[in-house]
Amino acid sequence: MKLLLTGGAGFIGSNFVHYLLKAHPDWEIFNLDKLTYAGNLENLKDVAGHPRYHFIHGDIAGAVLVERLFSDYRFDLVANLAAESHVDRSIMDAAPFIDANIKGTQVFLDAARRHGVRKFLQVSTDEVYGSLGFSDPPFMEETPLDPSSPYSASKASADLLARAYHRTHGLPVVISRCSNNYGPYQFPEKFIPTIITNVLADKPVPIYGDGLNVRDWIYVEDHCRALDLILTGGRPGEVYNIGARQERSNLDLARSILRILDKPEDLLTFVKDRPGHDRRYAIEPAKIEKELGWRPAASFDECLERTVRWYVDNRPWWERVKSGEYREFAKKWYGEEKF
Repeated sequence: MKLLLTGGAGFIGSNFVHYLLKAHPDWEIFNLDKLTYAGNLENLKDVAGHPRYHFIHGDIAGAVLVERLFSDYRFDLVANLAAESHVDRSIMDAAPFIDANIKGTQVFLDAARRHGVRKFLQVSTDEVYGSLGFSDPPFMEETPLDPSSPYSASKASADLLARAYHRTHGLPVVISRCSNNYGPYQFPEKFIPTIITNVLADKPVPIYGDGLNVRDWIYVEDHCRALDLILTGGRPGEVYNIGARQERSNLDLARSILRILDKPEDLLTFVKDRPGHDRRYAIEPAKIEKELGWRPAASFDECLERTVRWYVDNRPWWERVKSGEYREFAKKWYGEEKF
C-alpha cells in the first residue's frame, strides 16, 4: 500500500508519519512538504533513513510536480494534512492560506481523480463550524459551516471542494474535522507550547482577552489513530468529527501548566483580544465512536503532563525552532542546493 501524505513535516503530520510506520508494516509512506515556517524535518530525523519512508520537498499547489508524483508512484491512498493553520497569521495576510488550503487541495483532488486513488482523506478542523455559546450543544457533522477567520474560511472552502469532487466525480473522499491538538513537536507559537516554553524561560504568558475562551483538546496521538481509522474504514462522502470531550478555558489550561511546572500565576499576562476570536469550540465524536470504534487512549491530565515533560526534556528542539536554527537541519540532511 502506497500512501501520499502532505504536510508530514508539521506537527500533526510528523506524528502521523511516526504512527503509520509502526501501525502498518506493509505501507510505504511518501511525505510531500513545502517546508514553510512550520515544517521541520528535525521532527522526522529518526525515520529519515527508514526503507518505507520517503521525503519529497515541494508545494502541494505545484500541479506539474504533483502530476509527476502520481504518475511515477501510483499511490493507493492520499491524506491531505498540508495547510497554513495559524489564525493570527491569516488575519495579517490571507493569501498564503488561499494558495495552500484551497488551491493545493484542488490540485490534489484533480490528481487523485485522474489516477484513481482508493481513498482521499481531507484533514480539516472544527474551526470551520464557527463559534459556540457556553450553553450550546457541541458541533455535529451536520452543523452548518460558519467560519470566523480567513484560516477557517479557507479550510471550509477546501472541505466543500472535496465534497463536490465526491458528488461530481465519485472520488472516494472522506473528511475529518478535529478539535485542538497538543503533544510533541507542536510549533512553539501555538497556545500550549507558548505557555510551556515561556514558563520554562520565566517569561510572561500572554492570555487573549479575559482568558475564558473554551476549546476542546485532544492529544495528537489519539488524533492520529482516528485519522488512520477514517482513512482505512471511513465511508466515502462522509465527514467524521474527532474530539475528546475535554473542554478547557484558555485560563484554566494555562493554570494547569503552571501547576505542573510549579510556577506562580503572576506569569499570566492578559493582552488585547484577537479580532473575531471564537468564544467556544466543542466537538461531538459519537459518529466516529459508533462507526469506527475510536476512543481516546488516555486522560487529558495524563496527556497534558506527558506533553509538558516532552518540552522540558526536549528544550534544544524548541530553542532551535524559536531561534530559526531548525531550518538548517533540512539543508544539512538533504543538501543545501534543495533549499
